[in-house]
Amino acid sequence: MEPAGDIEFRDMTEAYLGAAAALYNHYVLETTATFHTAPLSPRDMRELLFFDDGRFRSFAILDGSAFCGYLILSAYKNREAYRTTAEVTVYLDAARTGRGIGTKALRHAQTYAQTNGFHALLGIVCGENAASIRMFEKNGYFRCGLLKEVGVKFGRKLDVVLFKKIIGLDTET
Repeated sequence: MEPAGDIEFRDMTEAYLGAAAALYNHYVLETTATFHTAPLSPRDMRELLFFDDGRFRSFAILDGSAFCGYLILSAYKNREAYRTTAEVTVYLDAARTGRGIGTKALRHAQTYAQTNGFHALLGIVCGENAASIRMFEKNGYFRCGLLKEVGVKFGRKLDVVLFKKIIGLDTET
């Protein structure tokens, strides 16, 4: 595949919710990349992509002017002690995978996280999702856990692989 062209990250807005839902629903219906089993509406996507805490963000990913995915930095858990940790999620249009866009998204996430007081980034990936596992490993995340058979989709018991990357030294911000 040819490398990605001009990739841009824009703050997620209501205008992208329909495209984000359509993209995500491919993964819901066809893959184990997500453990949702029923399609989501744009209203459902709003709950996944917008946060009350302004430090957590989501970004539309544009290839040229075309919406091709989204990036989320969300709370790992709603507990004060995790305030410097964010979970990173990337979903791309299936036709645009393998072109380096995911790597650009992880780099954007790290830059955003470093300038907003985060210390650790987590990736939580289905054990069957070899492409995402490679992407996180290639970008300096290391496997820090394996949850055996914690999900069931398409009649299969699924593992979850946990990845972590430390990006800052200040743990008290």
